[in-house]
Amino acid sequence: MVEVSNVSKSYGGKVVIDQVSTTIKKGKITSFIGPNGAGKSTLLSMISRLIGMDSGGVTIDGQDITKAKSNDLAKKVSILKQANHLPIRLTIRELVSFGRFPYSQGNLNKEDKEFVDEAISYMELEDMQHKFLDQLSGGQQQRAFIAMVIAQNTEYILLDEPLNNLDMKHSVQIMKVLRRLVDELGKTVIIVIHDINFASCYSDYIVALKDGKVIKEGPTNDIVDVKVLKELYELDMQIENINGNNICIYFT
Repeated sequence: MVEVSNVSKSYGGKVVIDQVSTTIKKGKITSFIGPNGAGKSTLLSMISRLIGMDSGGVTIDGQDITKAKSNDLAKKVSILKQANHLPIRLTIRELVSFGRFPYSQGNLNKEDKEFVDEAISYMELEDMQHKFLDQLSGGQQQRAFIAMVIAQNTEYILLDEPLNNLDMKHSVQIMKVLRRLVDELGKTVIIVIHDINFASCYSDYIVALKDGKVIKEGPTNDIVDVKVLKELYELDMQIENINGNNICIYFT
């Protein structure tokens, strides 16, 4: 379980996260939603300790993340940010192998290679695993980075807008993979996502943020609600229930 307690963060005098508290349960997909500038990515980065907090605290399974050793935390929590720029030229397989670094320190054993193979298979990258990243489309690169995170085999997986650059087919593929990781392997997934309908169809729990604050959180169908989303996005929309999922219609 992740417990976020009164966390705040400011940049240049501007408050980006304002005393946010939330509890993220294990074995679920939790989505952070909200308009641009709501603080979603900043909150995700603080949970993973990529950036520090100005105040408040975060614990994962009862441990204060500020006191955890980096290598121990890397075996428990993995994160994929929106922008991923590497200074060296790598193949997909080499990139995915980096996910095993907290365990292998660069010397892959048989078990490490099995995790790499499985992650590449999950993302359907077998046929191109020896291609260099700069030879790939943006969507293929995104799938390769997600495969790296899967290979890291952490209990907690944090993804910042994982559907960036992906077409419909591969967006569905990613969300189905995340659902499998939770349902079959007991992982805990936290994602920042802009597509409210993907959040609705695949999340167990949603945290809605606006102006650095949590304005509402709860089970998915409680949040994918006309009143809540109107407050969040300042946009009129219609919601239809299709196959048990609340689907937002906001194009008209």
